[in-house]
Amino acid sequence: VQLQASGGGSVHAGDSLRVSCLASERIFSRYAIAWFRQAPGKQREFVASISWSATRINYQDSLKGRFTISRDNAINTVHLQMNSLKPEDAAVYHCAADRAPIDSGRSYYGLEYWGQGTLVTVSS
Repeated sequence: VQLQASGGGSVHAGDSLRVSCLASERIFSRYAIAWFRQAPGKQREFVASISWSATRINYQDSLKGRFTISRDNAINTVHLQMNSLKPEDAAVYHCAADRAPIDSGRSYYGLEYWGQGTLVTVSS
């Protein structure tokens, strides 16, 4: 498995949740990794990304301050910490990887690797 997402669940508004993306060593050491999300009936949207060196981090503007992306080099995992969750954050969260930088202006089309999604539900 190249990318494996986990950590989704059902929470209440205001709660926190962390989703994680386990990557193969090859991908983790050389690729940028990003999180996208897709709610029912909506387009997939960029959430956050982190470069392989962790020197370049990007967020969807509306999520800055609530979401934090990070890398855990010891376990080849990228985490997305989500705080103060809102019902509108409910979606399937997908992680993706690419050799080129990933930011909010980049379409999700053509990204090299995708993990399976993990479902986050937020009740009001």
